[in-house]
Amino acid sequence: MTRRVYIYFLLTLLLGIIAGGAGVFYYGWYSGHWGSSFDQKRIVRRMTRDLKLDAPQVEKLTAILADYAKSRKDLEQKNAPEFDALRQQTRDRVRQILNPDQLAKFNEHVRETDERMRKQRSP
Repeated sequence: MTRRVYIYFLLTLLLGIIAGGAGVFYYGWYSGHWGSSFDQKRIVRRMTRDLKLDAPQVEKLTAILADYAKSRKDLEQKNAPEFDALRQQTRDRVRQILNPDQLAKFNEHVRETDERMRKQRSP
């Protein structure tokens, strides 16, 4: 009897973990918290559905969001050197407080982070 109780407990725990993970994934994916930060098509679909936009409004909204995306990209490119300098300054300050073993791990982490950021920016 005791063995059966443990098996039921483990199955219940496992199902809870699976259900919780699925809920977090569902929330993150469909709320827009995961994926691209600006998805023009998703925004147009949602506003069309929620506000019941007609075809001319959808066209105008699409143009407005396209202008926004271009302006945002231009602004990000314009300010990128400042953000890069701030990021480098912060990393240098962190390096000053680390011992040699920690410094090697930190430098590896920085390299991986920079590589991941380059991949995200390239498409």
